[in-house]
Amino acid sequence: MQHMQRSARTAFLVLLVALLAGCGMARMAYNKGEGLSYFWLDRYVDFTDEQRPWVKAEIDEIFAWHRRTELPGYIELLQKAQQRVHGPVTEAEVKADAATVRKHVLLIIDRSTPGLADIALSMHSEQIAHLEKKFASNNEDYRKDNLRGDIAKRQRDRYKKALKQAEYFFGNFSAAQEQRLRELSDARPLNNELVLRERMRRQQAILVMLRRIQAEKPSREAAIQMVREYVKAATEHFGNADHKAYYQAYEAATIRQVTEIINGTTAEQKAHFTHTLQHWINDFRRLSER
Repeated sequence: MQHMQRSARTAFLVLLVALLAGCGMARMAYNKGEGLSYFWLDRYVDFTDEQRPWVKAEIDEIFAWHRRTELPGYIELLQKAQQRVHGPVTEAEVKADAATVRKHVLLIIDRSTPGLADIALSMHSEQIAHLEKKFASNNEDYRKDNLRGDIAKRQRDRYKKALKQAEYFFGNFSAAQEQRLRELSDARPLNNELVLRERMRRQQAILVMLRRIQAEKPSREAAIQMVREYVKAATEHFGNADHKAYYQAYEAATIRQVTEIINGTTAEQKAHFTHTLQHWINDFRRLSER
């Protein structure tokens, strides 16, 4: 689901980032999720005094639902990963895990849709303009971070990120392991220009939807349906076959990379992985009991 983490930013992505981004910061973000989510959303929308109380209440309710109903499933998924890492892992198993994560993400999106519709119905033209400027600023940051240099530099930068993520879960890698990870990383499709186009298409679709809602003032039920239609179109890449093919190829190559990394780790690295996931499990258990 990595491409959804780069989609146009709305409330459900705050939850997604907090839960699935990786590293200790994700757990910290989820612990303080309600406040961070509101702060993050406010940077995009610039809420009014009238909007703030009920937006915060919506966010609180979503997090309460998520802790109560979703975290137990995450714990189960992590426990299975702890067990599976000690034996040979197949690409089919990794793909199934990715599908499970996707299912959880879609549940978060669906649960958040009414609240997103409420926000859309309450927004005025100045807030939509503020959101458009924020999108433009983010896109410029993306260009600076991802569109500079030749393909070799971009592959090297991506490999460094992949290595950092792998070391978080497994500990230090040998030179031979690093070399193989570099080969697997470079084998993944790389088209940052396409990613930016996809990102901008999603942003423009959000802006069109918001302006339509502002102009037509639909019922809450109709606005909810409009948000659902946007989500469906975005997850299907707005019918763009080239974009769909790219992300499918990227996902397949990433699954292959993850599978080989796991199968190529030592007993000590597998123990590090199990220990790291246990921290997540312990945190999620505490959070689910709040």
